[in-house]
Amino acid sequence: MPQQKDLKRLVRARMAKTGESYTAARAQLMRKSKRTASPPRDLAKLAGMSDTIVREKTGSAWEEWVHTLDRHGAAAMSHREIVNIVHDKYKVGPWWGQMVAVGYERIKGLRARGQRRDGSYEMTKSRTFNVPVERLFDAWADASARKQWMNGTSLKVRKATAPKSIRLDWPEGGIIAVGFMPKGKSKSSVALSHDKLPDRDTATRMKVYWGERLDALGEYLENS
Repeated sequence: MPQQKDLKRLVRARMAKTGESYTAARAQLMRKSKRTASPPRDLAKLAGMSDTIVREKTGSAWEEWVHTLDRHGAAAMSHREIVNIVHDKYKVGPWWGQMVAVGYERIKGLRARGQRRDGSYEMTKSRTFNVPVERLFDAWADASARKQWMNGTSLKVRKATAPKSIRLDWPEGGIIAVGFMPKGKSKSSVALSHDKLPDRDTATRMKVYWGERLDALGEYLENS
């Protein structure tokens, strides 16, 4: 909607053109403004994650995060700088700090769905298992256990924080970041992102691959 001074100018211009009274000209302009107003954006859809989940895990919904990060000038920052603000200032954990930063960048048009700021692509996958979080973490952290459900693929651990997160090197390049979360005493979830993928087709292929590996992980946890 126009500011007051601009509105008065537009009203007078319409009066001169149509011969309408001030009240009639203003009413017509206000109706037109309402018709042409942009519909509200679905921030959760743009971010790729629901408001309910992001509020539950971080304490704020997407509209609040956009407002907060805009105040910090985050649209002009690197991905790492945004993550650091979310983590250091607002005390959000490493995994969800990444998710907030990615969602914000998607909302602001800084990256496409599945794309990183450097133009490469990433994929994400998550799954819940009927095991305590410590056991789920060990299935990733222990090399001999990992090889069983990874079908022999060798992954090098870069950093592990039991039982919260682990980062691994992918043999063909890129990093796999994995976060773990308890869901009561007997359930837990794993969420992973695989980055530095060259294109969308590769990201799609790897999403299928990791779905198969998580299926195999479920079988391993049931049978071991």
